[in-house]
Amino acid sequence: MVTVENLVFVGIAGLVTALATGLGAVPFFLVEEVSDRWNVVLWGVASGIMLSASVFGLLVEALREAGGSPLVVGAGVLAGVVLVVVAHDVLVDTEIDPREYAEADVRKLVLILGVLTVHSFPEGVAVGVSFAELGLDGGVSVLGFSVPVLGVFMTVAISIHNVPEGVAISIPLRSMGVSEPKMVWWAVFSSLPQPIGAALAFASVRSARAFLPAGFGFAAGAMVYLVVTEFLPEALATGRDLPRGGVPELAAGIAVGALGMMPLFVL
Repeated sequence: MVTVENLVFVGIAGLVTALATGLGAVPFFLVEEVSDRWNVVLWGVASGIMLSASVFGLLVEALREAGGSPLVVGAGVLAGVVLVVVAHDVLVDTEIDPREYAEADVRKLVLILGVLTVHSFPEGVAVGVSFAELGLDGGVSVLGFSVPVLGVFMTVAISIHNVPEGVAISIPLRSMGVSEPKMVWWAVFSSLPQPIGAALAFASVRSARAFLPAGFGFAAGAMVYLVVTEFLPEALATGRDLPRGGVPELAAGIAVGALGMMPLFVL
C-alpha cells in the first residue's frame, strides 16, 4: 500500500540527490576552474559508486526478490538498457544552450526536460525501487520511518555520483559567464527528474510487488549502461591530455568509489 507520507519521504530522498548536483558548482565560488586531473578522478569515483551500487545493491536485491531466478531480473536489466538507448538516440543530436533556458518557448522547454529526463530519470528510478521496503520491519529509523538499508545506500550513492555531474554542467556555464548562484541552480535543475522518477518508481513497485525484481533489474541495467557509455567515456575525454590519457586517475577514482561504498553493504 502506498501512503502519502511514504510517497513524500521517497520524493524528498530523490530531491536530496538532485540538490547534491548543485554541490558540483560550489568549487567555482573559490576557483576559476577545476583541473582535468580532478575531474577525471571525480568521474572515476562516481563510476565506482554506481557500478558498486548497481551490482552489489540492486542486482543482489533483485535476485533475492526473484528467488534466485535470473529471467525476470534479466528482462528488467534489458528493459533499462533499451529505454536509455532509445531515448538517447532520439535526443542525441539536440544542442542545449543554458543561456536560452530563461527565454525558451514551450516546445524548447519540453525538449530540454526530455534531455534532462534521459540522464536523470533512471537514477531517480534506482532510488525509488530501493525504498520498496519503506515502513516495513528490518530497516533503520530515520525521522520516524523504518527505512530500508538499500534505500539509504542508493540515496548516498546517487548523491555522491551527482557531484561530478554538477562540475561537468558548471564548466561550460562558467565559460558563458553565468554567475555562480545560477550555476548552482542549473546544476540542480538538471537533476529535478530524479525526485519525480523516485516517487513514480516507488509507487509502481509498492503497488505491484511482483514487479519489484524487474524494477531492481531495470534500475541496475540503466545505471550500468550509463556508466559504461557516458561516465567512463566522459572521464577519458577529459583526461586525454594527461599522462597515459588519465587512465591511472580514472582507475584510482573507480577503486575509491567502489571501496568507499563497502561499509554500507554490511549495515
